Amino acid sequence: MVSDLQFSWELGGSGWATYRITDSASEQKGIVGYCTDALADLLYAVAGLYGDSPVQRVSFDLEPAELRWRLRRQGADVAIAIYRFPDMSTSWDSPDDAGTLSWSSTQSRSVLGHSVLEAADTVLRVHGETGYREKWVLHPFPVAALQDFRRLHSRDDDCRHEQYQGSPDS
Repeated sequence: MVSDLQFSWELGGSGWATYRITDSASEQKGIVGYCTDALADLLYAVAGLYGDSPVQRVSFDLEPAELRWRLRRQGADVAIAIYRFPDMSTSWDSPDDAGTLSWSSTQSRSVLGHSVLEAADTVLRVHGETGYREKWVLHPFPVAALQDFRRLHSRDDDCRHEQYQGSPDS
């Protein structure tokens, strides 16, 4: 299967990152704040698709808005739905569909996993652990989340993704 899914995560100023997810039909792009450990949360959510739970959620703090990703495994595929809520402080217990659907796509778990893995590896390669912490401020680079996710993706999707072997910190 050839996929057109692309995902990126770029650190901006202190405590901000820009994410972009796109397929052939549409694009979602936004700026995420550091009030949550957003990249780690995303890695854990996608890794969770390799377990028993068919639905994973991750919330990005847009200060004050919330962007909630719902990842629903459907066989070998994942339905990705991104909902926007006007205020994260009041939406935490709201059902997903109470938000405004702002992007959706269905992709194979392998393709989604690979795209997120490549984006996280790029962040680590560009910034290293020290540079990530300097820019993201409240949270260190999610090394354990990335390692756990890489192991599951490699095992279950037979992916031979070349992982980043060093860091600008070394």
